[in-house]
Amino acid sequence: MLNETPRRSTIRLTRRGRVALMATGAVVAATAVAVPLALAGGDDGRPTALTIPEGWRSGQIYDAVDKALELPAGTTKKAVPKAGLKLPGDAGGNPEGYLFPATYPLTDKSTPQSVLSYMVNTANKKYGGGAKTTAGADRDAMNLYQTVTIASIVEAEADNAQDMGKVARVIYNRLEHGMPLQMDSTINYALGRSTLATSDKDTKLDSPYNTYARMGLPPSPIGNPGEQALKAAISPAQGDWLYFVTVKPGDTRFTADFAEQQRNVAEFNKNQAKAAG
Repeated sequence: MLNETPRRSTIRLTRRGRVALMATGAVVAATAVAVPLALAGGDDGRPTALTIPEGWRSGQIYDAVDKALELPAGTTKKAVPKAGLKLPGDAGGNPEGYLFPATYPLTDKSTPQSVLSYMVNTANKKYGGGAKTTAGADRDAMNLYQTVTIASIVEAEADNAQDMGKVARVIYNRLEHGMPLQMDSTINYALGRSTLATSDKDTKLDSPYNTYARMGLPPSPIGNPGEQALKAAISPAQGDWLYFVTVKPGDTRFTADFAEQQRNVAEFNKNQAKAAG
């Protein structure tokens, strides 16, 4: 098992587990994640339900509620402080991670406050069933808020649901080894974007969400995880992995050996070059 992090100029972990060697100068084109707003309508054309996908950030959800309730942009975000949301103290009034992804009914009496409260109450019910702490990290149990934070990173990084448990284990292993998480998904959150391309300049970002420059978990969840990601954070797979890379869709490789990771990354870069050529 590796106890030290290779130099940042050599290796980096990227969103959804895709890794690029900085030393190779490989460039990955930026892509935005676009999920259409799902609204179910009644006979009169008014929305009767709003579906929130797994992994959406609070800003996306605020915009979706505004659209569903036919309100001016920014209305739902402004309603958060006065919504009386039942959030943990660690959240500091920030509902990120507690706007649970699900389908919510809408009526002519729905308001931003009522819809957000429904989401947070759903999260509290989902999270309350045995998820108060997790011994995913062998030495130090995580509290619920930290577990939700890890689940949000898993949601953003895992290439598929089957790999979520392994991604969670990588996070715990890196924390246990005193290694920075080096997750591009946390930088993307700080910058309000979704991309596969993270520059060396990005990794120097002055932000508590920069898990290249700062040790430990980011100060809050970076999205709103679904049940599978939460389950992975509570009960991660067993393994000594410290690195992962999605060489191609459906082929994510996990390892504890840096040299093996370099070989996997070289194959990833080769595949990217072919796709771009």
